[in-house]
Amino acid sequence: MKKSILCLLVMLTSMLTGLTLSAQDTNTMQENDKADRIRKNTVRINLTNPVIFGDRAFILGYERTIGEHQSFSINGGLASLPKFNVINFADDSIVQLYKDSKDKGFNITGDYRFYLASENKYRAPRGLYIGPYASYVYMGRENTWNLNTETFQGNIKTDFSFHMTSVGAQLGYQFVLWKRVALDFVLIGPSVAWYSLSAKLNTDLSADDESELYAKIDEILRERFPGYTFVLDDIDFKKTGSTDTQSFGFRYTIHLGYRF
Repeated sequence: MKKSILCLLVMLTSMLTGLTLSAQDTNTMQENDKADRIRKNTVRINLTNPVIFGDRAFILGYERTIGEHQSFSINGGLASLPKFNVINFADDSIVQLYKDSKDKGFNITGDYRFYLASENKYRAPRGLYIGPYASYVYMGRENTWNLNTETFQGNIKTDFSFHMTSVGAQLGYQFVLWKRVALDFVLIGPSVAWYSLSAKLNTDLSADDESELYAKIDEILRERFPGYTFVLDDIDFKKTGSTDTQSFGFRYTIHLGYRF
């Protein structure tokens, strides 16, 4: 009898031990699967635009991996011109800028990325990548100016607008930290770009008065708008208040993202 009970206890112990080990193995496999799960999505925020254009420039993005070494992304949000300096020149009573202004604008960019398998140890979206991109930017601002000349004294409102369409190629590198955090650097992004710049007036002025006003706006843009003198023809703008041109562009961006 005792031997029978002892044999039964051994059998039960063996069964329980086997079930426990099996459960532990299953839990371990599930934990490993969870830890190694492929995260195909990344949401991110553009860190570069607020630094260049101010806190009104706010752009969010989304990247989705395709297979092991490719992805696409789309980014969009608010765009804003740099703040114009408030002019109160003691030696310039002809044109002055008032503080009141209204901003508007947006930025949308899309790209396709090839993460280089020969250079990267891990699958996308980690490591070195190349690929094409396209971007469209619109930024506008309404300003009130005080003009004081021989033929006109009073306030003038300008509806200023800037458009840029660019198509190019980029090279970048994306770091993945703690499996969840993505730090993305677009390092080189040359492009062909089309620019349009205009300042429409709410009233008719003489050619000399218009030139005086456009020259002052041009002065502010050269001081505050990155790359203005490099890509745009300020001579045309001073004469007519508008310019359209095709030139080269450049993209450099830093994104901070979260993977899931």
